[in-house]
Amino acid sequence: MERDGERRPNWGREGGGEGGGRDRGGKPARYRGARPGGEGGGRDRRTREPGGERGTRRGWWPLAVIASAHLMAVLDTTVMFVALPSVQRGLGLTVAGRQWVVTSYTLALAGLLLLGGRLADRFGARNTLLIGVAGFAAASAVGGAAVDGAMLITARAVQGAFGAVLVSSTKSLLVNVYSDGQERARALGIFTATLTAGLAVGLVLGGVLTSTLNWRWCLYVNIPLSLVAIGGAPRVLPALPGRREIRIDVASAVLASAGMVALIYGLGEASALGWGSGRVTGSLIAAAVLLAGFVARQVGRPDRLLPLRVVLDRNRGWGMIALIVNALSTFGMLLILTYQLQSVMRYSALATGLALVPFAAAAGLGSAVLAPWLMARVAPRWLVSGSIVIEAAGLVPLIWLTPASRYLPLILAATLVEGLGTGIAGPTTLNLALRGVLPSDTGAAGAATSAAGQFGSSVGAALLNTIAATATSGYLAAHAAAGPVTAVVHGFAVAMAWGAGLLILAALPVALFITAAAPARRRGAT
Repeated sequence: MERDGERRPNWGREGGGEGGGRDRGGKPARYRGARPGGEGGGRDRRTREPGGERGTRRGWWPLAVIASAHLMAVLDTTVMFVALPSVQRGLGLTVAGRQWVVTSYTLALAGLLLLGGRLADRFGARNTLLIGVAGFAAASAVGGAAVDGAMLITARAVQGAFGAVLVSSTKSLLVNVYSDGQERARALGIFTATLTAGLAVGLVLGGVLTSTLNWRWCLYVNIPLSLVAIGGAPRVLPALPGRREIRIDVASAVLASAGMVALIYGLGEASALGWGSGRVTGSLIAAAVLLAGFVARQVGRPDRLLPLRVVLDRNRGWGMIALIVNALSTFGMLLILTYQLQSVMRYSALATGLALVPFAAAAGLGSAVLAPWLMARVAPRWLVSGSIVIEAAGLVPLIWLTPASRYLPLILAATLVEGLGTGIAGPTTLNLALRGVLPSDTGAAGAATSAAGQFGSSVGAALLNTIAATATSGYLAAHAAAGPVTAVVHGFAVAMAWGAGLLILAALPVALFITAAAPARRRGAT
């Protein structure tokens, strides 16, 4: 059993993709022939059969099943936002109770991602996907039938727990099924486009279901989606074998889960209570202690929950950081724009969702069309850093927001540019973060990318919301005659300026430290 201190050939530094690079003697690295989805070494057909070759023969049906399953978890992140007022009235929730309808789901999802990833490695990703989908659908049915707030909040927490297993399994399956570089780039592009579009679609869908039926259908809608995955998975997804030698370290799972919950909770409360709040400070300190304990426990352990080789590889590590930056930009912008459209411009929840459709369309174009084409031709360092700069450019128009601003042209331009940058960045950073992962680590690596996204979205929402609130208070103090709406919009503009500046700063080290070469260059393509 290797130790984390023992370096494997660094595929990323040599520009190698899935298992590329050579050892010191010039021979192919031990895992060069192994595609994610097969056993360790060599080019044995038996080890590759469950993965890329088999997935290729089945075309894009595996991707359709994987994306539909993951879409359930994405939709539930946004679809309930629109329904919250109706939920509060229907079940008699307090304001605090209303918040926990969303928070219970996101905390459980974030806290159990790493455990879900290792369970996928241990028992086989298809098996854990089916368990996750079935459990998620059952919890959705219970939540839809809730008779009081406690029943709904509990069901939402169970949704999040099964969602963590589901999400981790989908990314593990993607890496295993689509192992060829070009094919994986296309698959990740379509997958990311589906999920990004799901954020905006969730707002529209929530508004439609709540308006035409009732809020309970925001949960019941997961049941038909689950049938697609449950019916399709055994037919089109490979039955990847579990790795019985992997043991689940319960103590590490507790440390990781508690640390992620404390972190997400602290960041989420910062916008409402302020960074100086004892509750926020205590949560963040607890998160730092718990996560530090988790990392310390992973060093040199054969049963570690997150093998440190997954994140210590130079290119994969910076890919994870880029994932955080991408999520920070996307969710921060969506949060500020949602407030601007609803609170200032008086858009309804449904109209707000429709106003964000151009963002989803541009993100889909960037993910499904532009990103796969660019990934085969442009070195990752320039593609990732360039997409971050495009995202920064998408925030710039929002710096000029005023109470009199209209959707055209300012907000439309921002959504289109931001969507394009998000779309290109999504599959590019995800591919880089999963590059060269060993077959036994695909579940853990997929979970780590999901955790990075959750962290980035929480930081983006909390950071930009806090900047906006601070700027609003400062503006009111300096301009006594100013109205509250003017002060709020000024706060939004300041937050967007900070967001654009932070993205530009983040693009610099990404361009400097990512060293992987473009796939076309590795094959000698022109």
